[in-house]
Amino acid sequence: MLRFLHIKSLAVIDAVEVEFGRGLNVLTGETGAGKSILVEAVGLLLGGRASADLVRTGEEMATVEAIFNRAGETDGEVIVRREITAQGRSRAFVNGELTTASALRDLAAPLVELHGQHEHQTLLDPASHLDVLDAFGGLASSVDTVAAAYARLRTVADTLAGLRQAAADRSARQEFVAFQLTELERASLKAALAGEPSEDVELAALRLVLADAERIERLCAESYAALYESDDAVLGRLRGIWRRVGELAAVDPRFQPYIDARDGIKSQLEDLALFLRRYADGIDTFPARLHEVEERLALLERLKRKYGGTLDQVIARRNALRQELADLEHVDERLEELEREHASARAAFLSAASTLGAARRQAAAGFSRRLEQVLATLAMHRTKFEVRFARELLAEGEWSERGIDRAEFFVSPNPGEDLRPLARIVSGGELSRIMLAIKTLAAESKPAGAPGLIFDEVDAGIGGRVADAVGRRLHTLSRTFQVLCITHLPQIAAAADTHFQIEKRVERGRTRTFVARLDDNGRVEELGRMLGGTGITDAVRASAREMIARHRDSVGGESERAKAKGR
Repeated sequence: MLRFLHIKSLAVIDAVEVEFGRGLNVLTGETGAGKSILVEAVGLLLGGRASADLVRTGEEMATVEAIFNRAGETDGEVIVRREITAQGRSRAFVNGELTTASALRDLAAPLVELHGQHEHQTLLDPASHLDVLDAFGGLASSVDTVAAAYARLRTVADTLAGLRQAAADRSARQEFVAFQLTELERASLKAALAGEPSEDVELAALRLVLADAERIERLCAESYAALYESDDAVLGRLRGIWRRVGELAAVDPRFQPYIDARDGIKSQLEDLALFLRRYADGIDTFPARLHEVEERLALLERLKRKYGGTLDQVIARRNALRQELADLEHVDERLEELEREHASARAAFLSAASTLGAARRQAAAGFSRRLEQVLATLAMHRTKFEVRFARELLAEGEWSERGIDRAEFFVSPNPGEDLRPLARIVSGGELSRIMLAIKTLAAESKPAGAPGLIFDEVDAGIGGRVADAVGRRLHTLSRTFQVLCITHLPQIAAAADTHFQIEKRVERGRTRTFVARLDDNGRVEELGRMLGGTGITDAVRASAREMIARHRDSVGGESERAKAKGR
């Protein structure tokens, strides 16, 4: 359930804190006071789309924060925060940890469900009706099985279609692949060992050496002579230096470390001299060698431009072409194998979809019966409702992860009228009540303490006796779930366990929204306003008190009947 909500700098709201209770929480206020902004704030916490337009004028950032209680007290609390900057950037946090909007949507499912006016309209789309029926029938597992089978079928079908196309173009493709592969094979490319440079890197370094071979050879020879061969070679002169330093060390021990390092220095210089001689001897000064290296590098660069940005990618392309050519040579065998897989995947999908379809038809009868019962409590006593499945299953081209069924809700709100598609028969008030009835049935299939329910505009197009019935239904629903409802009708507000008034004021030239939790007297005044407008008389107040008392009496009667039924 949603226990606490804090909003700062969101639209007309400067700063608001609301602590919700269990049962039915009702929010009322004048049109434009900011009631829907509270619902939009909750929507942001559920991963809704953020926009810079939501940030209050003159502020740098809007913040929405809430505390949710998980189902079952042992699961503890979840603290969710959403921040929106004036530039439109958004950040989300769960229990202080940075997260994403999509992760918020996943988190929201077991916490709260938001039902706005836009959702009523989704009922007018027959494509949504199977989802409603699946939720009522508890068919999620079967739906998942069908979706997995369909995904497998599509994967195999796509692979098979690609291979069939390849088979049709096999001759031309084989010729093209063989041509490319021959070009790469002739290059005799070698993959570099781990930790070693690729061939093109090695050749580029060698080219630099060969291009300046004469100067490098001269420098090596001069350095070798200076170290080892000349009359005043460094290694020869060092012997005299070490002899003198040895005499100094006999006088002053501070020279001893240099004597100790003597052998190491001598060894390094001798290694250097040997390397210089070998390096000079190994340089190929013939112009033909440089020409070979440059030609090889040019070939590698051309292959990289044609087949990949790096030599490793060129080698990977060569290996892929080898595999493709092998596959093309055995395409007939692979086609037979894939056709068997496709037939198996198709049969598995049809089996799963048929099982789901049978379960849907079984659930449809119970759904229709229960929906008519709930609608009767919402002043639609003689409504007839039916889920009709298309006689013909979907054609193969129309199959989807939802199966092979097509279903639509048919309704007759008035006796004597034929059942007609839901979209063609209902008024706005009837649609709101049908939506509430469906949500009631969906809620019945969930355990107590499952998502809190938030209803915005559930009272659209209704009033009077119907509003009384909707208020009672919302209150009944709130015995199992926390319910938050925004309403303009006093009949629904009278059913509240907790009543909040939302008010808009202008202070120092700025519009601000305030939320107040009403006590009994406050509720009477607010219901009086909803009943009589600005002129709240004693008679209007008396009517408001009577509405609240009548609702409490009906709730008490329902409780006694429930207890008696339990006995």
